[in-house]
Amino acid sequence: MDLEGKDESEARFARYIGGLASVIGHADRTNPLRDYCVGLMMPCERKSVEPMAAITAPERTAAQHQSLLHFVGQAPWSDEKVLTKVRELVLPEIERHGPIEAWIIDDTGFPKKGRHSVGVARQYCGQLGKQDNCQAAVSLSIANRQASLPVSYRLYLPEEWVQDAARRDEAGVPEEIVFQTKPAIALEQIRAACKAGIARGVVLLDAGYGNHTKVRQEISALGLPYVAGIVSSTTLWPPGIEPLPAKRWSGRGRPPTRLRRNAKRRPVSAKEIALGLPKRAWRTIGWREGTAERLSSRFARLRVRAAHRGKRHDEEWLLIEWPKGAGEPTKYWLSTLPEDVTFERLVDRAKLRWRIERDYQELKQEFGLGHYEGRGWRGFHHHATLCIAAYGFLISERGTIPPSGPSAAAGFPTLELPLGYRPRGAADQVRTSRPELDRNSAPANDRRSR
Repeated sequence: MDLEGKDESEARFARYIGGLASVIGHADRTNPLRDYCVGLMMPCERKSVEPMAAITAPERTAAQHQSLLHFVGQAPWSDEKVLTKVRELVLPEIERHGPIEAWIIDDTGFPKKGRHSVGVARQYCGQLGKQDNCQAAVSLSIANRQASLPVSYRLYLPEEWVQDAARRDEAGVPEEIVFQTKPAIALEQIRAACKAGIARGVVLLDAGYGNHTKVRQEISALGLPYVAGIVSSTTLWPPGIEPLPAKRWSGRGRPPTRLRRNAKRRPVSAKEIALGLPKRAWRTIGWREGTAERLSSRFARLRVRAAHRGKRHDEEWLLIEWPKGAGEPTKYWLSTLPEDVTFERLVDRAKLRWRIERDYQELKQEFGLGHYEGRGWRGFHHHATLCIAAYGFLISERGTIPPSGPSAAAGFPTLELPLGYRPRGAADQVRTSRPELDRNSAPANDRRSR
């Protein structure tokens, strides 16, 4: 990037930070806000408070460390207001490439040691691919083909945490936080997005959310279409098969409303439907360009009805993927996209969830989403909000970055750690590549988020 381009990028960054600073309260938070975002965009290995303090203020690292620590762990600015401002600033750049096409719900996990970091419990962690000690957060992103941006982000607090008053108090969990399942958190985020008037799109969910009938029904009640992953055992009424009407009313009590089934009229699993389809039902369809070639697979689709609690449900699409060479179908979706939607468009919408995978990949690898070492509720969410803010600036700058240039640090001078720098508490031997394994506890000031 030439000098003129660098100056323009720095000016845009200053305006961006100015926009965010307008919603964080005290003016003395502006400098820590800027420095924290700069630290997140610098190409340093670890994006926790101490290394960022050293890289953004090498001549006064101790003071900078305390300033950033207080800003992210204790300062009572609103995550919701900052994320709203990020959306306002970045959305025009996203929509420059086309309207919002999808709202994507997903969650992500962060492996953790110990039991004191807020929300840590033994649960499934996608990063590890197994059950282990981790934190998990649910997010809602808006997306089109060119870009996506998280607009809501919330820690999942396991029931064991909700019921543990001592740990709640130590981590600064707000009193109003009660136990909610991940699908319940997702629905809350979707309702809030509707209330905020965010440009609407098709709601995309994986089977962890889409397999919940209530989630799909609530989304439909909000007037939003969906493409929702389901598991192969989900029972459905295939085309041409309807449940029996409810029993005739005897004249006493409430009239029966529950639809009936018998050996001949019964719902079947999505997998059973898929395996019974003729060869002509399957088509090879591509959805986007991959790194080497266009991505494609074999799909079939048909109109079905959900079989749930003896009620009659509207028809919707069942989309099935059976890759060539696979022993059986691998993925299933239900969708309320219109009956006249093209096959290609239905597949395209189902596969647009790849954007959230890109979000999390960049947020974790480039912006240190999982690097926060504090233990508190406020710090966990503040750090994530600032990662999303820094990521939002990158999205707005992508059109100005040369294809071969570094993404995260574009437009900023290269900063280096001061000579001989070593985080507080480091042993004389070389630190491992997993700092969280070197130190089991955070600094005292970083433990509470009040």
